[in-house]
Amino acid sequence: MFRLPLFALLTLITLVAAADFYKILDVDKSASDKDIRWAYKKLSKKFHPDKNKDPDAESKFIDIAHAYEVLSNAEKRQIYDRYGEDALKAHEGGHQTTNPFDMFASFFGGDRTEQKRKGPTSVSEFEVPLADMYGGASIDFQVRKRVLCDHCRGSGAASDSDIHTCTGCNGHGVKLVKQQVFPGMFAQTQVSCDECGGRGKTIKVQCPLCGGNKVIEHTQELHLEITPGMPEGHEVVFEGEADESPDWEAGDIVIRVRSKKDAGNWRRKESSLYWKETIGIDEALLGFERNLTHLDKHIITLSRQGVTQPGFVQVIKGEGMPDLEKSTHGDLFIEYNVVLPTDISSQMRKSESSPRKGTESLFNVFVCRINGGVPWNQWA
Repeated sequence: MFRLPLFALLTLITLVAAADFYKILDVDKSASDKDIRWAYKKLSKKFHPDKNKDPDAESKFIDIAHAYEVLSNAEKRQIYDRYGEDALKAHEGGHQTTNPFDMFASFFGGDRTEQKRKGPTSVSEFEVPLADMYGGASIDFQVRKRVLCDHCRGSGAASDSDIHTCTGCNGHGVKLVKQQVFPGMFAQTQVSCDECGGRGKTIKVQCPLCGGNKVIEHTQELHLEITPGMPEGHEVVFEGEADESPDWEAGDIVIRVRSKKDAGNWRRKESSLYWKETIGIDEALLGFERNLTHLDKHIITLSRQGVTQPGFVQVIKGEGMPDLEKSTHGDLFIEYNVVLPTDISSQMRKSESSPRKGTESLFNVFVCRINGGVPWNQWA
């Protein structure tokens, strides 16, 4: 793979005029060393040319490395904060800037061409309001995970001088054990070294921060973007954000997005939406007009003329969920539920000579239909 020579990389770095290192790393000026380290870790992986094939990825990768080199050094950061980049250049004089690829390899441990096995993937369900899946939303959330210790960078030792080659296995991590099988007959077997646990190294003084565990607990902020019409169970992948270990490359965090079940009268099936509307018996007989507030708060007018049977479904075109494939909206289905009175008042039992004779007859026919053919005036 093509790589710029070191002198060209250094030339590009020095050409960064009035660079805002905090902006490059997307951190505040009050950011802690830990925040700066996390920002570099995230951005350097994102723009590394081995992974990112954008034409400007390599130059961004170089800028990120230079910004981290300055802000992670207390003395350089102080000079930069007080006097700016020109004063920092004067302070550095003719010193060579660290090769950004070497810095990356050193930060993540080992040679950058070395391929590590990938760690386990974490899969979680994430429920959001149906309204968010209709109109889209941006959600920030936190995850608890294990990360390499900031102090020892995953070695488990207080310092590099506290790491020694195991004398029990001479750094191989295994021992040859001779066992007698029969009288006069022995067999050699290879077992993991009990002195170093198979690591080939022993630690004289453990890291004071992680206690020799190499990793620490960390709360990570992640940003979830919900696109309008996102399908149920859609998986959003956060690459390299799962648990870290010195023995593997961090796996992925996979978030399966689903709508919450407590959506009231709203239901969803793919690009269709369903709503249950309750009306009174007078509205079912005589018709009505009322407003329905949609998931994104826009108003839909529901209108019916004449008789509306219980369970009748009205279809409103183009008012369903956004359809990502077709760049359109599905349909909205309104199912009507008719509420019957708990008893028949004297006013409702008017004689046939009533001015509302026609309405009462219609009422009788309607109730007769929904009660198995028994007219209301014959109810027990």
